[in-house]
Amino acid sequence: MSCDCKNIDITAVVDEIIARVGGSRDRVIPLLQAIQEQFNYLPAEAVNRLYEKTEIDRAQLISVSTFYAQFRHIPMGEHLIKVCTGTACHVKGASNLYDAFLRELNIESGSVTSADMRFSVEKIACLGCCTLAPVVQIDEKTYGHVQPGKVKEVIEDFSAAASSEGEQSQIVNHKSQGEVRLGMGSCCMASGSAEIFEELHRAMRELGIRVDIKSVGCVGVCNRVPLIDIVREDGVVERYPNVKAAEIKEILQEHFSPKSPLKKLKNKLLAKIDTIHTDLTWDNVVWHTEQQRTGIINNFLKFQYHISTEGYGLLSPLDIDEYIAFGGFDGLKGALNMQPQEVVEEVLKSGIRGRGGGGFPTGKKWEIASAKATANLPNLPNLKVLKVPIAPAISSSLSSSLPPALPSARHQQFIICNGDEGDPGAFMDRMLLESYPFRIIEGMMIGAWATAATDGVFYIRAEYPLAVKRIAQALELCRERKLLGENILGSEWSFDITIFEGAGAFVCGEETALIASIEGERGFPRQRPPFPAVRGLFGHPTLVNNVETLSQIPYIIKNGFQKYASVGTEKSKGTKVFALAGKVSRGGLIEVPMGITLRQIVEEIGGGVSGGKRLKAVQIGGPSGGCIPAELCDVAVDFDAFNSMGAMMGSGGLVVLDEDDCMIDVARYFLSFTCDQSCGKCTFCRVGIRRMLDILDKICSGRGEMEDIQKLEELAVAIKQSSLCGLGKTAPNPVLTTLRYFRDEYLEHINGRCTQGVCKDMIELAIDPTLCIGCTKCAKACPVDAIPYVPYQVPILDVSKCVKCRLCIDECSYDAIVSRGVICPPSLSK
Repeated sequence: MSCDCKNIDITAVVDEIIARVGGSRDRVIPLLQAIQEQFNYLPAEAVNRLYEKTEIDRAQLISVSTFYAQFRHIPMGEHLIKVCTGTACHVKGASNLYDAFLRELNIESGSVTSADMRFSVEKIACLGCCTLAPVVQIDEKTYGHVQPGKVKEVIEDFSAAASSEGEQSQIVNHKSQGEVRLGMGSCCMASGSAEIFEELHRAMRELGIRVDIKSVGCVGVCNRVPLIDIVREDGVVERYPNVKAAEIKEILQEHFSPKSPLKKLKNKLLAKIDTIHTDLTWDNVVWHTEQQRTGIINNFLKFQYHISTEGYGLLSPLDIDEYIAFGGFDGLKGALNMQPQEVVEEVLKSGIRGRGGGGFPTGKKWEIASAKATANLPNLPNLKVLKVPIAPAISSSLSSSLPPALPSARHQQFIICNGDEGDPGAFMDRMLLESYPFRIIEGMMIGAWATAATDGVFYIRAEYPLAVKRIAQALELCRERKLLGENILGSEWSFDITIFEGAGAFVCGEETALIASIEGERGFPRQRPPFPAVRGLFGHPTLVNNVETLSQIPYIIKNGFQKYASVGTEKSKGTKVFALAGKVSRGGLIEVPMGITLRQIVEEIGGGVSGGKRLKAVQIGGPSGGCIPAELCDVAVDFDAFNSMGAMMGSGGLVVLDEDDCMIDVARYFLSFTCDQSCGKCTFCRVGIRRMLDILDKICSGRGEMEDIQKLEELAVAIKQSSLCGLGKTAPNPVLTTLRYFRDEYLEHINGRCTQGVCKDMIELAIDPTLCIGCTKCAKACPVDAIPYVPYQVPILDVSKCVKCRLCIDECSYDAIVSRGVICPPSLSK
């Protein structure tokens, strides 16, 4: 929203925010977030008022508000257009899409806001909807598969759309004829699930049928959403992928009939008339065979093993009774019937390793935190709870109040769920938080019991509003059931959890930087040791675990370490959740057993490379990972195997690259991301990555020299050895792996050619006269009039005007527009 600050009493607004949020130094980020939410930026008067009325000094206000990418110091438009530039979006043309929005809104060079102050446009590292790339978010409405030629339609659709999420299931008081399940994760919503939800209710009323419409979490098959499951009274499930609103009425008629004979006759008559008067129903998905509808989905799911995603497509994210009936909180009850050290031993024996990046043994981390707790609290009571019942609900309503402020420094032990998923190309944590909030909470509580934590904190990206909302609602439901708060489940143990929204800094995925952020400081990593398990949040022992790690803990305690350890490889146990995206036919959220090969994931689950192209590489591990070439994709998914290849498991982003991708451009993309996200604390990261990026820019513009390759390698080794935190130590990985496996492309670029036609300074567009029919579609699409409008003639493309936006290529139906590499003039290589 925009703000007319001249007509608002800024002082009064800020005073109200301070009274609501708090005025201590550690509340600086929530305060700034609340102010920006109110004004859409940070007015200088509002920041000054914080200085006057709180414990926060000017230095902290300025340093924090300029460090985190979320905060803006200039007025923005009424609506904010966020163009995702994550890995999957980048390889599908995000930069051209960003330029197209600027052109469509007539935004002048150097500005990001339209003249009428209606829209502002900005790039964002990742929106977590990678299977829908390229992705755009306008305010809270997300659009997938947006092409540069469609930006006008997107703006018009947003302007006309009514804001309606349609997330809550209908409450019914009649005997149901069956159930309709509809995925309502972020990818589903971006693909139109909210419209399907509304149409289901409308069609149900019109047809006079009685079914329960159930919103479920992520269904995993993001390439086939919106997806609905029809569950009949006899329990048989019929699945319909890629449904459209126009198809819903006929799908419901196929499976359900009204009880009234008159209504039944009327429906049949109207259906016949619809068939005669329109052909919209002729190709309805309901007429496709089961193999046509579900064959691809079955292949997608065949090799998966569900632990973190157990109950996918079945569980409603916020139905606590359903979660309990599904075995939810059995792991917690089991843990409370064990001594804390016994829980730690169970996790140790399971062999689970942290899913957040480095793969450090989770049980070892818990052991350190538990030992510190025992040392601090030698008289820790011997708490045991036998046959713990789940208390009945006190109230089914959700509290609208804000989560309580973070605990003060007097508390002695913390556990933090790290949901700061900043990797471009990754959306595993978002999906788990949105779809399985109770499972993450349960895992967090088991960890708290095992390490004597008194308070928990969810640290979640502010770019994931649906995840924040659902976790907040789930926490409130747990409090109502006495699963959180004082005397949990009738025991002597008390524990509660709050939410902290990150402010947009990739480096805060590193646990010490994350802790600094919660404390109200810039996200600077700290020297280790001491490790957070010894000295963490507010100086107290703190256990930090990733979302996916915590999601697997209830399974281990509930089923025993032996069952968990039976899955996977010798040194990499259990399963791994991946965000499968990029140039793949069937992208989505997958959970596979450790030991499966990358080729199996791409070919068997993903259906191979899209468009029949050749697989070139798999980029795994995000900016900290590396590019594994196609000929080595028979490697098993295993922490140590990936490390030996110069890559790493990372948090789980898995981006498929095809023969049209330039590996130098891919390396430059990741290095530009880490350069932008470097906190700047240590010189090797701050200066070294910048220097490496300058060299890659030089190579990609056709000015590279042979000695540049040696410089890249020398800088990469120095940065890896000398950087303070994991961001700097792993930032050179994409460059080192592309040098190792695709060195010929570097040599080609140094010789002045980009064969893939990706590096803009090394390509030009042209029209093939043997294929062009003179239809003028390219001329109409060109935003800079580089192609003349000459019907039935072959136009000559003016390369001096061409901005290489590729809109003409997208519009041409005859492949007459070609992108060809050109050899740069010798003068440019000097």
